[in-house]
Amino acid sequence: MVTEEDKIFAKNFKIDDLSDVPAGLPPHLKLKQNRVVSKKDASVDTADAIYSGSYVSSGMDNSAKLENFYEDFKVDVISCTETDMEFDMIGIDAAFANAFRRILIAEVPSMAIEKVLIAYNTSLIVDEVLAHRIGLIPIAADPRLFEYLTENDQPNEKNTIVFKLHVKCPKGQPRLQVLTNELQWLPNGSEFLKETGDSTSNSNSKPKTYTSFSCSQDSLPEFADNPITPIYLDILIAKLSPGQEIELEAHAVKGIGKTHAKWSPVGTAWYRMLPEVVLLGEVEDEKAERLVKVCPQNVFDIEDMGNGRKRATVAQPRNCTLCKECIRDHDLVDLVDLRSVKNHFIFKIESTGSLPPDVIFTEAVKILEDKCERVIADLS
Repeated sequence: MVTEEDKIFAKNFKIDDLSDVPAGLPPHLKLKQNRVVSKKDASVDTADAIYSGSYVSSGMDNSAKLENFYEDFKVDVISCTETDMEFDMIGIDAAFANAFRRILIAEVPSMAIEKVLIAYNTSLIVDEVLAHRIGLIPIAADPRLFEYLTENDQPNEKNTIVFKLHVKCPKGQPRLQVLTNELQWLPNGSEFLKETGDSTSNSNSKPKTYTSFSCSQDSLPEFADNPITPIYLDILIAKLSPGQEIELEAHAVKGIGKTHAKWSPVGTAWYRMLPEVVLLGEVEDEKAERLVKVCPQNVFDIEDMGNGRKRATVAQPRNCTLCKECIRDHDLVDLVDLRSVKNHFIFKIESTGSLPPDVIFTEAVKILEDKCERVIADLS
């Protein structure tokens, strides 16, 4: 007969509470859950187990929990300069890492030349190619200080930056290189007159140009001591032979890389999983020297054990690029295990110079946050 005590015991019974049942996942499943293992022919365990019941038979709840994310997520900045930044994102999966990468490349805005008004061009470069080259020149202007220019807007001091280029190679002189330092910022807007086609217009009225600036941009406090220029002043635009001339205006506006790559604020943004190099046994003497020599990234080092004995150690696992040179050797393949940590990503951002890389990443976080808020608003 089943007693009341037996019913209570059965209701509260948990197999994990037994002393002879190991806690958590078995080692081989834990390795499969957290690591990608690079074998000689291919990588294994590349997929993430996102189903909450993936390990229910082992007594583990695999469901995503916000409190676990708060505890595990971390960003460690390894290095940061004016143009480059390296940092570790820990505690996220590849979907989040790739979302940041795509936003950095395609959705963080910057300023780029969109319209080129060519008044005179006798160089060998045709107008379309010249305009394309000028459009790819990175501009040192904070896009957060400007507004987007829509089809219904007039170009003004809040949404447009105007540059002028007028260079002529005198006759009898050697060929002239036209560099980006020849681009002159026009804080008062366009100087090219716009053809109205109206012969009855008042001759005393102010001539119309291609912009409608209400004030000079250099009178604004953000530009008073920080004139707008190309980021790099030594980019070659064209070469002029004696007698050739270029005169044009270039209008820069705010945009995103999703529209055109010239608006991408990064030269590149990429990530890789943190490599993990494990020695499965003692690698000594001649094999140790061979292992150190075969690695092109200097991941391994030699440790002197005394009495003429040497042993290989993993000195710089972060340098490993998983080239697999160390496991192509038949004598070493069973002694080295190459792994990647699934929730630990090494991120690198290379800025074009319009914004510092740490600011670009901060803006990407804001954009992702805004996307999440819009999804929540649509679902509520």
